[in-house]
Formats: sequence, C-alpha cells, structure tokens
Amino acid sequence: MLKQELNFKLQQKLSPQQIQLMKLVQLPTVAFEQRVKEELEENPALDDQSSEYDDEYSNDQDEWDNQNDDYGDEQVIDTGDINIDDYLSDDDVPNYKTYTNNYSDDDEDKSVPYAQGESFIEYLRGQLNTYRLTEQQFQIAEFILGNIDDDGYMRREVKSLVDDLAFSQNIYTSPEEVENLLVNYIQHMDPVGVGARNLQECLLIQLENKVETETVELAEKLITESFDAFTKKHYSKIMAKYDVNDDELRAAISEIEKLNPKPGKSFSSSSKIVEQITPDFTININDGELELLLNGRNVPELKISNAFAEMLDTYKKTEKKSNDQKEAVMFVKQKLDSAKWFIDAVQQRRNTLLYTMEEIMKFQKEYFLTGDETKIKPMILKDISDRIGMDISTVSRVANSKYVTTPYGTFLIKDLFSESLTNEDGEEVSTREIKRILQDVIADEDKRKPLTDERLTEILKEKGYPIARRTIAKYREQLNIPVARLRKEI
Repeated sequence: MLKQELNFKLQQKLSPQQIQLMKLVQLPTVAFEQRVKEELEENPALDDQSSEYDDEYSNDQDEWDNQNDDYGDEQVIDTGDINIDDYLSDDDVPNYKTYTNNYSDDDEDKSVPYAQGESFIEYLRGQLNTYRLTEQQFQIAEFILGNIDDDGYMRREVKSLVDDLAFSQNIYTSPEEVENLLVNYIQHMDPVGVGARNLQECLLIQLENKVETETVELAEKLITESFDAFTKKHYSKIMAKYDVNDDELRAAISEIEKLNPKPGKSFSSSSKIVEQITPDFTININDGELELLLNGRNVPELKISNAFAEMLDTYKKTEKKSNDQKEAVMFVKQKLDSAKWFIDAVQQRRNTLLYTMEEIMKFQKEYFLTGDETKIKPMILKDISDRIGMDISTVSRVANSKYVTTPYGTFLIKDLFSESLTNEDGEEVSTREIKRILQDVIADEDKRKPLTDERLTEILKEKGYPIARRTIAKYREQLNIPVARLRKEI
C-alpha cells in the first residue's frame, strides 16, 4: 500500500558568489595576492589596471543573475540583455588617489628569496665519506643514518636495524657490528651528540668531548650515576652523595645546561627557511587617535577587459549572427560574469576585513593606545559579530589567519580574543591579564623555594583574583612554565 507524506524542510544554501567571498575573506594577504594572480591567469576577461572600476555596477548585480540564463540553448540568445556599460568603468580618477596608504609606482615590491640548503642527513653522509670503511660497513652506516630523526637521535633498537638490513637491503650483519658503527663512528660526527639513543647518552657524549676538569668530571658523574636525582632536582641528596658544596654543584649544572639536548636541531634550524610574516593590517597612532590601514599593496587593481566588452559590442552590431558567433558570445558572457563576480567579491572582502578589524580596534582601544597587555578586555567572537551584524564564522575567518602590525609588535588577531573571569570587585577581566600577573609572580619568586600551585592560588586571591588551583595549573601549562619542583635552583 502506497502512502503519501508531505514534509517541509527549511534549508539555507550559499550561492557560488557567497562561497567565493567566504574563501577570499579567509585568505591572508600573501595567499590572497596569489589567488588574484591565479584568477587573472585563468580568466581573460579580467584586466590588471590601475584605474578604479565603477562602484555603480555593483548596484546592477541583480540584473545579471545567471540562474535565469539558459546556457544550454545555443540558438536562443537575447543580446538585448547584454549591457556593456555594466562591465566598464569610465571613471578617470586613479584608484590610488582614493586611498590614504597609497604608494608610488617607483616603489619596489619586496620579496623574500628562498634558498635550497643541505639536509641534515646529507650533511652526515658527507662526513661518512671521511671514514675508511668496507663497502658493507658503508652501506650499514648509511642505513643507520637514514634512521636518525630530526633531533639527531637514534630511537630504534639495534636488533630492529639488523632485521631491517636483512629484509630490505639483503645485508646480513650482527648487532655487534651495528653497535660498533653507531658508537665509534656515527656518534663521533658533527654535531656532537648525534646518534645518541636517549637524552642521557646525548649529554654524556657532549661532556666527553669537553676538556677534562673537576667541574666536567662532576657533571659526568651526575649524568651517569645520578641522572634520575638530577632531573628531579634533588640537589641536597646529590651534594651529600658527592660531598660538594653549592658553588661546585652550581658550576657542574651550568656545564650541563650549556649542552644541546637536540643536536639535530642545531643544524636544521640554521638551514630552515623562515617565511616572513606579511601583516594584513597596520594600526598607527596619530595625535592620540588610532588609524587602521589594510595591506593591499601587492594586490593588482582589477577591471573588466575592454577587449572582451568590445567583442560583445561587435556581436550586437552584427546583423547576421552565425552559430559559431553565438557560441563565442556565450563564452564571452560567462567569462565576463565570472570576472564581475570576482571583482565584487574582492571589494566585499576589503570592506568586510576593514569593518571587522575596525570594531576589534575600537573594542581594544585602550590596549592599542598603551601596549599594556593587562589592558586587553575580555573579548569573544560573538562580541564582534553582534557589533558588526555579521555571522560569528565571518569574524572567525578574519581573525584566525590574519596578522596586525602595531607600534608594539606584530601578532595574530585571534590572540586578542580571550575569555573572561570575574574578580573580587565583580569586574570582568581577561584571562590574558591573569596569565600576565601569574607570569610576573613566578618570575619574582625565590628560585631556591619556588611557589607551588597552591601558593600561587593564594597570592592571586590576595591580588583580587579568586581562581581555583586547577585553573592556575592550566594557565601555567599554557605559559610553558614547569611545576615548582622543576623550577628549583641552587
């Protein structure tokens, strides 16, 4: 038996233009510049020109709704719907005159060169060539180097290496030979400490390469005999065991602190390509007032190509229109519509970014004027979205991947957002302010007797911030501050 039902569904679908706009809003400045360049290459109807396109064409956007166009019928093309003026701008005022942050044509666009450096493993293999090894020993040593991680450690068991050599390389060897090549050859390479199997061995290798002194000798004993007590900072037990005073132990610890716990990073960090941060916004202070600028220096000014518009004009003046001409004009119209949407999206992106960042700047005005992090107000995405009348997701796209340059440095916009807590006076304060106070309290503590989380809770309560101990522990971990026991010094 058939049964009929009537269901009502409420759905919200984004148009291709809205999706395109959201994607553009999410892009930071460098990625947006690349996206514009790609669109210029893909769509011949777009032109890179300095003149400003007419803002009035955006008012006619509803006139060009492709949902009403029948692209599948090549025989029916109403040329009367094609208004060339919708795509062209006759505004003779150069675009740069409408911006305050204009630049001269003589200014050069700065770019960051990229260099191809030698990898860490290649650097080690180059040293391997300096040893006198048999062909099989060289192959085994090369295989061992291939298993060293970026930190410079050999974290695999010798037995596993032996098995892998037999199965993958068809090389049959013994654990003793692998151990010999690792300890007597690879662990003598630069940087010192490479090839170690754990932190203890890594530090010991580096100490053995130092000039032998009483301080170095004591440091070696700490690593070999009392490593667990040393890591837990049981200094009183260590001094009693080795019969040393505070100064002697402090000198030995100083020697250990100079060592590199990750020798591989010393090489990779020097050859790593550091990408320059390009800020999306700039905030300046002029006569006590904040000024917001959007970085769009390297983004070309877009305009509809005159050549494509002339094609439509020629088609309209032609009395006899062939099928080939009809297909061509349809292609031209599609490209023009696409170009028009993209130009409109670029302009909307600019307005959205400026509008959103302006409200963020107003909300955190006191901070931007002083640079004092304690002045940062509690602010969530909803606070800004309510002010600008946009969705929370839009504010999130603006804040997540964008940087702002201020007189006090360059930082992510999302770092300005923080939750709030209520102090004893009933005022809402930012969690960033509490973290800053917590950081200052720990910095001023007596390192011989570091403050525990319980004591930190009491101190902040005395300052007017009643916070639970677990919250203090959470903030401390977020600041990468270890527990009191690990902050202890002698």
